[in-house]
Amino acid sequence: MRRLVRGLEPWAPLLLILCVLVAPSGCKRKKKRVALEPIVQSGALATMLDVADPRAQVQLTKGFYDVESNAWRWTADTFSASLRPPRFAAEKGAKLVLKLAVPDVVIQKLKSIQLSAAVNGLNLTPEEYTKPGEYTYSRDVPATALAGEAVKVDFKLDKSLPPTASDGRVLGIIVSAIGFEAK
Repeated sequence: MRRLVRGLEPWAPLLLILCVLVAPSGCKRKKKRVALEPIVQSGALATMLDVADPRAQVQLTKGFYDVESNAWRWTADTFSASLRPPRFAAEKGAKLVLKLAVPDVVIQKLKSIQLSAAVNGLNLTPEEYTKPGEYTYSRDVPATALAGEAVKVDFKLDKSLPPTASDGRVLGIIVSAIGFEAK
């Protein structure tokens, strides 16, 4: 036995390195990967969206630009979202809520801006903004407009900032959240 150990002595460092390299690969367990699935792929639309949440992107169907400051998005002059109505909304109705900001530059250049909304084609009362600031556009939506698993909400601005040499986007308002509240 001693001869065997003495015969391996010159190889001991190499064997030690080989054991260190091989041992972890034999002990590894496959880790389950937990990926954030898009909300629509999982079959569950959200009722209220934080527009900065990457999972919300699939429900922001038109006119929303990329997330800025990890909190909000500029919109174009028309923008849309697909939302799940709240539970019992087909019987009780719901409240549409849009958290928005009208930037100072919009009021300086356009003097005012009017926001209109339609839920599944039903027009809601518009609102006009004449001062910069943060606002909540909130409207009651009747139960008749809230049937089904998904509801299309379309917004339209009467004016917007045209593209410039430094920014090729048509800019409307800033949005941080959109959705329905149960009644």
